[in-house]
Amino acid sequence: MRLGTVRVNEARFAAVEREGLWYALDVPAGTPLETVLAGGLEGTLRLAERAVDRLPDAVPVAPLRPGKIVAIGLNYLDHIREAGMEKPDRPLIFAKFPSSVIGPGEPIVIDSELTGRVDWEAELAAVIGTPLRHASPEEALAGVAGYTVANDVSARDLQFADVQWVRGKSLDTFCPLGPVIVTPDEIANPQALRLRTVVNDETMQDSSTAEMLFGVAELLAYCSRSFTLEPGDVVLTGTPWGCGDFMDPRRSLQPGDVVEVSVEGIGSLRNPVVGQS
Repeated sequence: MRLGTVRVNEARFAAVEREGLWYALDVPAGTPLETVLAGGLEGTLRLAERAVDRLPDAVPVAPLRPGKIVAIGLNYLDHIREAGMEKPDRPLIFAKFPSSVIGPGEPIVIDSELTGRVDWEAELAAVIGTPLRHASPEEALAGVAGYTVANDVSARDLQFADVQWVRGKSLDTFCPLGPVIVTPDEIANPQALRLRTVVNDETMQDSSTAEMLFGVAELLAYCSRSFTLEPGDVVLTGTPWGCGDFMDPRRSLQPGDVVEVSVEGIGSLRNPVVGQS
């Protein structure tokens, strides 16, 4: 199933996408998709299967507002080589604030008084459907409600100057998510998906989740040993080679750019870049 949140005029609906058309789930208008997911994957699938109310003129927005966003750094072997860094011996965890989330088509806003080195990062994002605490890798993977596309937009100058990464990763609009959440039954192997980033029609990243140092199941199990992953939480699983800050010469996003990140089997997430007004 391809699940999401759509806007029709001023109303929002948790919905399912079928062949490019959106149908409202059988829940009250305005019910957040994360609330639906908390009812369990089987219940969500039943709601999606019986959804018959078509939503004309529906516009996809961010599929959910996560309770927390857990992100993983240096998790792609090709990115580690690109950055000239040592392989970490355990997952490198940081956080992005939920207030950074935007949806497809919404602008990434660059405040030039804060940052001049804004980078893109295409990522596979796992959406949690079942509470996970001290989970095995098998239990962790079974607790995934679905997968979506994320762009871990990063203010590199803030990230590296601050030493810890939260501020540079959490500026408003710096976490595009969407366009849909695809349930695990449609993702045969999360470790065999192509990821791409295109900026102004130029391919910047083109890799595969097979390059992950720590796979999705291992990452979720590792996180769950330290803190509970709750329904609606999102785990960003890292980015491959092709980040602009590691190019020679360095590339950064600028107002007027359009950045599109995609993950095979899920879709593309396209956002314009604007300056702070």
